[in-house]
Amino acid sequence: MTGCAARDMVTRLFTTDAMRALFDERARIQRMLDVEAALAAAQAGTGVIPDNAAAAIAACCRAELYDTDAIGGAARNAGNLAIPLVAALTRKVGEASAAARGYVHWGATSQDIIDTGLVLQLRDALALIERDIARLDAALAVQIHLHRATVMPGRTWLQQGLPVTLGLKLAGVLSALLRDRVRLSALRPRLLTLQLGGATGTLASLGERGPAVETELAQALRLAVADTPWHAHRDRLCELAAALGMLTATLGKLARDIALLAQSEVGEAFEPAAPGRGGSSTLPQKRNPVGASIAIAASIRVPHLIGTMLAAAVQEHERGLGNWPAEWDTLPEIVLLAAGGLDAMAETITGLDVDPARMRANLEQSKGLILAEAVQMALAPTLGRDVAHHIVREASARALREARHLKDVLADDPQVRAALDDAGLERLFDPANYLGATNTFIDRVLAAR
Repeated sequence: MTGCAARDMVTRLFTTDAMRALFDERARIQRMLDVEAALAAAQAGTGVIPDNAAAAIAACCRAELYDTDAIGGAARNAGNLAIPLVAALTRKVGEASAAARGYVHWGATSQDIIDTGLVLQLRDALALIERDIARLDAALAVQIHLHRATVMPGRTWLQQGLPVTLGLKLAGVLSALLRDRVRLSALRPRLLTLQLGGATGTLASLGERGPAVETELAQALRLAVADTPWHAHRDRLCELAAALGMLTATLGKLARDIALLAQSEVGEAFEPAAPGRGGSSTLPQKRNPVGASIAIAASIRVPHLIGTMLAAAVQEHERGLGNWPAEWDTLPEIVLLAAGGLDAMAETITGLDVDPARMRANLEQSKGLILAEAVQMALAPTLGRDVAHHIVREASARALREARHLKDVLADDPQVRAALDDAGLERLFDPANYLGATNTFIDRVLAAR
């Protein structure tokens, strides 16, 4: 097995087939050829090259006509993929029209073709990301409605804190996901921008017709025209990397919580079961959270890749040395990982297996201590906050020492009995009665969709 084949097998674990297809070798070359064909058409439309030359060039801009392995091998010496690709395109055009051969890649530089081809790939990738954000959005909304009132322990510092509902827990994720969607939508006009500047960003090779070619090319590719060529200004790509980094963090947070809830000792929620999913090579009883593993892996890997993008953005003069090539695999990898984590979490939440009885049982494990604050707040108006705090703290300590329920310990305290009757004390130890503004918060998130 070749190194590339082995890497591809691993890559499939962490992304989707649809996203892999957008960034494989043939797709990358096709998008570069799409730019070459559109460039020739724009130049013909503005009188820079003959119409028949543009037609001949366009006829040869099909990736299946080229040996991607040979182009990739030649790129090692050339320094980038565009140089051997343009050479192969020129030969192919020459076979059909000797006159058209001289107009291939007219006035452009390698970075114009590679960057603009990448932008076309990223536009397609964003469509897939947005589709799967919608999938996860819909799945979360369903689970929030189902579990709006499903009470479970809220945990801080990995310890039980106060009761929450699963609906609220998932609403927090949905709220973050909605912000991720807004960020990705907002950056689209900046990202989807043509790069055409020639060797140093002056477009001198096209003379006075340069701006007209730029406008026509941008229209053909459905891209915006930049104020200036962005050869050495990489903020557009860095912005996408950062936004996808925040998305993978949202997904990683969700995945981490699902994995923790699925622990044997917790057992409150699980990924959907399916034949062959989440098994172990040696332990037949295992139900491993594989979707969570994919999303968490993405959230671990992406921040370092974003660091590479930001480091590469500090370029020398009109085109940096080594900075630009550092992006070539880095940004696609960020996109691939984000897509994989998003797909994994959409599938997980769609089929989320929830055990409300186990959640209730885990609430009871503390023998009422999880509701100590509720008792303190109920006593404070009568006894004062400091006194109430002292009484509940001492009662909690006693409950732990004697392995008794906090309610029973409090019932022995004359000050508590003076402030609360049996029914009042009983109400305080129902977790459903201490959920605060949970429903308001959930409604706000659902209304924002």
